This record gives sequence, C-alpha cells and structure tokens, in this order.
Amino acid sequence: MFKKEMICIVCPRGCKLTVTKENEEYQVNGNFCKRGIKYGISEIVNPVRQVTSTVKIDGATHRRLPVITDREIPKDLIFKVMNEINQVSIQAPVKCGEIIIKNVLNTDANIIASRSMEEL
Repeated sequence: MFKKEMICIVCPRGCKLTVTKENEEYQVNGNFCKRGIKYGISEIVNPVRQVTSTVKIDGATHRRLPVITDREIPKDLIFKVMNEINQVSIQAPVKCGEIIIKNVLNTDANIIASRSMEEL
C-alpha cells in the first residue's frame, strides 16, 4: 500500500491530506472540499503548476514584464521553462494576454503577458 501526506494548496485553508493507493485505487483523507481530492490524486499521478515570472522588456516604463503560463505545465518542466523565459527579450508596447512564447517546450502552454506596458 502506498501512502503520502501533503498540504493541499488549492485554497487558503491548507488541509493536511493523506493520499493512499491500494488495489490501483486512490483514497484521499483530510480534505475539507472536493477540490482537495482532485489535488491529492493529481499530485501523485501527474503534479502540475502554473508558472509566473518576468521577461526583459525594452522601451517601456519598467525593465521587466510579468508573464504567466496560460495553463498548468508538468512540475518537472518548471526549471526548463524558466530557462526559456530567461532567454527572451521583447520590445514595448505589449498588451495584457499577448503571447510572449508560443507552445513553450511543446507543452501546449503559452507564456503570456500578465499586464500591458506602453512604449516610452
């Protein structure tokens, strides 16, 4: 029998989850809501995260543009995605939601601007 304890990060409540696997079936205990069940199982089967960072931007009021993935990516690719983000430099103006890196590392996730920046 497999057993793992974790803290749920879906909401601020932070439930202490216990995920067990027996006979190819997962059981989640300690969750306050149903989202905890989904989170606990996904953390065992395929943990994913949304990545937030910044990229260099020229010709804008600020030096860095905040960006975010438009969907969650596998957790083990976070550092590789961060390396891709760190190699990007863009030119202002940029609108919120504009794609900065399309289909990053073939994950079907795009890196998008999370705010607009006007040109100086």
